[in-house]
Amino acid sequence: MVAQRLVRIRDATPNDMQAILIIEYKCFKDPYPLDLLNRLHSMHPDTFLVAEADGKVVGYVIGALRWGETGHVLAIGIDPQCRRQQIGSALMEHVMNRLRAKGAKLVRLEVRKSNVGAQRFYLRLGFRERGEIPYYYEDGETAVAMERPF
Repeated sequence: MVAQRLVRIRDATPNDMQAILIIEYKCFKDPYPLDLLNRLHSMHPDTFLVAEADGKVVGYVIGALRWGETGHVLAIGIDPQCRRQQIGSALMEHVMNRLRAKGAKLVRLEVRKSNVGAQRFYLRLGFRERGEIPYYYEDGETAVAMERPF
């Protein structure tokens, strides 16, 4: 039996941005630049969370309350070496709880149409497909819009 790592979910700090940027580059074709990550942190400090294991940032999620009662997950990334350990699920649970506490009635997100694994992950969390957004990503790929009511 393999011991599960102790993972702590906490608010992101400015000191975490470099580690988050490294995860961005490991996870995404078009990673957010450091200045955008810093701006998102200053705009949404209470819904920008990190997962920490063994003193190291291994994942993050950025949420925002938009349009009055809609939570929006702007990004989530888990270091590829730490996937399939429930870290993404824990981050999503925490950010959705925070968004709900801020008044969100539902949470929405966008995911690459080609990222079937991520779509399955969101379906397991109770999200449902709500349509497609053509040319959403910088490279022209379509996004699948998903949402989950509370």
